[in-house]
Amino acid sequence: MGDVEPTEPADESSAGSPPSPPPTRSWKWIGLFGGVGAVILLLDQITKALALAHLTPGEPVNVIGSLLKFNLIRNPGAAFSLGTGYTPYISAVQIIVAIGVVYLSRRLGSAGWAVAFGLLFGGAVGNIIDRIFREPSAFHGHVVDFLQTPHWAIFNVADMAVTSAAILLVIQTLRGVKLDGTREQRK
Repeated sequence: MGDVEPTEPADESSAGSPPSPPPTRSWKWIGLFGGVGAVILLLDQITKALALAHLTPGEPVNVIGSLLKFNLIRNPGAAFSLGTGYTPYISAVQIIVAIGVVYLSRRLGSAGWAVAFGLLFGGAVGNIIDRIFREPSAFHGHVVDFLQTPHWAIFNVADMAVTSAAILLVIQTLRGVKLDGTREQRK
């Protein structure tokens, strides 16, 4: 007798089977991205409003000893107050980043990327709002910063979100997880 072909499909988990197709776009990841972004933006704007209402510039308030202080400043530049004369350009870059994140969010395929994009979007938009709508004028507005730790610049919730996003993006990349949720094939 000849070879008999199996009537049932072969087990796809066996070695040598073709890789599974990339996952299709999932609305749950887009929803997670949007939800994280909205929460960060809301927290950022509420905490800035509270800081402006209850803190006086130049009068730091110890929260956890000298480990964490509330110290209100208005930052005309980027991180560490660098680029104070380039506020309109910083605003433009932040707007481009926010638009790029929204555009790329259509391809999200994992929770890690969705959370990272949400943090990045919420943080960028939080500081964009300050630059556009706060004094001294549109696109020259100063960002409200009020959180201070030893040996570091004064920052806000939006800054924490952007930094956390950068860390998550590096972790996802090092893990080999692509934006669409597939994993890079390691040789």
